[in-house]
Amino acid sequence: MDEAGRGPLAGPVVIGAVILDPDARTENGLDGLDDSKALSRSRRECLLNSLRACAKISISVIEPVEIDRLNILQASLTGMSRAARELGADYALIDGNRTPNQLHCDGEAVVRGDSLSLAIAAASIVAKVTRDRLMIEADERYPGYGFAQHKGYPTRAHMEALDRLGPCPIHRRSFAPVRNRLSLG
Repeated sequence: MDEAGRGPLAGPVVIGAVILDPDARTENGLDGLDDSKALSRSRRECLLNSLRACAKISISVIEPVEIDRLNILQASLTGMSRAARELGADYALIDGNRTPNQLHCDGEAVVRGDSLSLAIAAASIVAKVTRDRLMIEADERYPGYGFAQHKGYPTRAHMEALDRLGPCPIHRRSFAPVRNRLSLG
């Protein structure tokens, strides 16, 4: 499992979980499978299509309201538990240094796992592509913020839009840059 979207000021955190057949890599167009951050957008999209054909996938989306209620770490861990349960995993390899307390199966945290495990790399692609697509949709619903470009991360353009427009419904109100702008308004 891996997540995408812990650092942004807006949008969900998305957890991808994948059971990957070890033989699927060469047989199903998964050559070049790597950490999503090391791949181009078009390559991630292509690999996601290949993964859908040959792997078992689960996706958990934790919305900003739940992130604000739990905090980003607990929201991520909750999403991992949900994704693993939905996938029916017997064992979970998790990118990072923590495993969820409520995980229904045994699991292991793997620091830099997205560069060490093909299954975690696959999960990172699932999470990243899914979250990017959600932020592109959010850009259409909430024009003016530039979500399609910065995906909710605290770029200069995003901060300027926040100053100009104020927070929208998908902003994480518990994050200081958003919270501070709410108190100014």
